[in-house]
Amino acid sequence: MRSLRRSLCVFTLVSFLAPLMGAMPSFAQSSAAPAWPTRTVRFILTLGPGSGTDIGGRLLADRLTKKWGQSVVIENKPGGDAIVAINAFVSAKDDHVLLLTPTSSFIAHPWMHENRPYKAEDLAPIARVSNTIIGISVPVELPIKSMKELVDLAKAKPGELNWAGVTGALDFNFAGWLKVANLDMKKVPYRNPVEAANDLAANRVQVYESAVAIAQPQIQAGKIRLLAVVNTSRAPIYPDIPTVAEVGQPALTIDGLVGLFGPPTMPMALRQRIAADIKEVMENDAIIKDRLKATAQLFNPGGPEEFTKSIESQRALIAKNARDLGVAEKK
Repeated sequence: MRSLRRSLCVFTLVSFLAPLMGAMPSFAQSSAAPAWPTRTVRFILTLGPGSGTDIGGRLLADRLTKKWGQSVVIENKPGGDAIVAINAFVSAKDDHVLLLTPTSSFIAHPWMHENRPYKAEDLAPIARVSNTIIGISVPVELPIKSMKELVDLAKAKPGELNWAGVTGALDFNFAGWLKVANLDMKKVPYRNPVEAANDLAANRVQVYESAVAIAQPQIQAGKIRLLAVVNTSRAPIYPDIPTVAEVGQPALTIDGLVGLFGPPTMPMALRQRIAADIKEVMENDAIIKDRLKATAQLFNPGGPEEFTKSIESQRALIAKNARDLGVAEKK
């Protein structure tokens, strides 16, 4: 009888603990990032070789190769307003194929392209890597040296100034500002941002909002004047150049976010680990920071949650610009 009671107690205890014990391994597995990478990692870029994102991406790939013990390779796929690269990334459906891009490459797509081959949720933010410095530039031939003088000239000569537009978020940002400021300038569309900078230097167009790295050769040659940066903070490479907010034009403010994206199936724990690795390899690397500074970029690390919030804020800004311009979101 005692033996029977003892058996029943042991059975009851085992029955009670078994579900808890069985749950422990699965909990540990679900909360930890899986073993990764197990093979070569590919970074697909929306921009071509020599761009600021390409330069920073190659430095990052080199450092991560050493940390991860697996090769990290860069694949440049410019063209098609970034859709070529994004489509290649989405089609891969592979957690070892990641997208490295400025958010300005795609953030305005909903107001520009019908029947896009991807959805916003196909791009899962992993890490914010850096900020591209974006500026408002004019030719030195134009007799203005400040944003106030640019506004005054535009008001004095409505419709006579031309601005260079390269498809994307920066176009919406500048056009939206013109609308809010009640200024009349004519847009000259360009496909190639370098060509736009060259025409600005020759005074064929009078204003250009672009990555400062695009205009930098002409700035250094003394042919283009940088009036202000549209980022929320000044550029270390041009510390005397004010932000647009500092000169009374906050509607132009937008940060040039550059970051890494993965497929939506990538676990959050893995995304957080990759973001932490990126911060670790870049944070104390003077060569990377100096190279970013020289190409008008800022090291600005952020995890998936922070990067997501930054993107949502930027998307809301472009949506407001589109509303101000009367541009409807496309299907």
